[in-house]
Amino acid sequence: MTQVMTRVKTQVNPPSRHIIGSPVTALPFDSQMAVIMEWAKQGLSKAVCIANVHMLVEAYKNSNFATVLQKADMVTPDGMPLVWMLRLLGVRKQNRVAGLDVLQALCDRSTEAGVKVFFLGSQSVILEKMRERLNQEFPDLQIAGMEPLPFRPMTPEEDEALVEMLNQSGAGIVFVCLGCPKQENWMANHKDRVNAVMIGLGGAFPVYAGLHKRAPGFVRSAGFEWLYRLLQEPRRLWGRYSSTIPVFLWLACKQLLTVQRQQLLEEYNDATV
Repeated sequence: MTQVMTRVKTQVNPPSRHIIGSPVTALPFDSQMAVIMEWAKQGLSKAVCIANVHMLVEAYKNSNFATVLQKADMVTPDGMPLVWMLRLLGVRKQNRVAGLDVLQALCDRSTEAGVKVFFLGSQSVILEKMRERLNQEFPDLQIAGMEPLPFRPMTPEEDEALVEMLNQSGAGIVFVCLGCPKQENWMANHKDRVNAVMIGLGGAFPVYAGLHKRAPGFVRSAGFEWLYRLLQEPRRLWGRYSSTIPVFLWLACKQLLTVQRQQLLEEYNDATV
């Protein structure tokens, strides 16, 4: 009876708070990893989005992409601005749930649980470098497969063959690296077709492979990882950051002021009753 109740409970989406219109999962890092592992052990088809400021602003601008995040099973707070927003919205113990940390934590937990993992997307050279590091850090990890995808749209026949390959591999977790918003749209389109937890990791693959450096811990904690990345890839990231960060700051401040105004109104109404 207990096992049945646990199975039903893990199929319910974890709690969340809305940040500039999109839901962001409000659970500590370890709790989010535990939920994902339970889904993976059960072979459930789930979509996990690793959200940052760019992703939430894209959702604000694009209603179709907003629907993708609304329907996702988990939207983790990657980036300190989302963590700070959750704390200001009442989730006091929220910590960061970033892509690279998710990758390493789930590889570790999958090794212990005997859950197979699949790496989808990116480039062959990056996947091979990842395999080398994974074999060193997690020698008992069961890698169900590593498969780059073409930059062009896949034909229906190719897509069906890919789905069959993923399901035949027995993977409980599929790490997806296609970039935002392509990977989130891909996961949404393959929900209930791929029998695994699909996790969009974006830039985590090249960082884990050693092609890009990760910001030091104190830089990440201070919320300046975006600046560290900008200094590494100014041409690619300048346009993205200049068009998303100001929008996010404006919308976040507007949301917090609205929440504060509602709280003051409720306190006033309670005092006058």
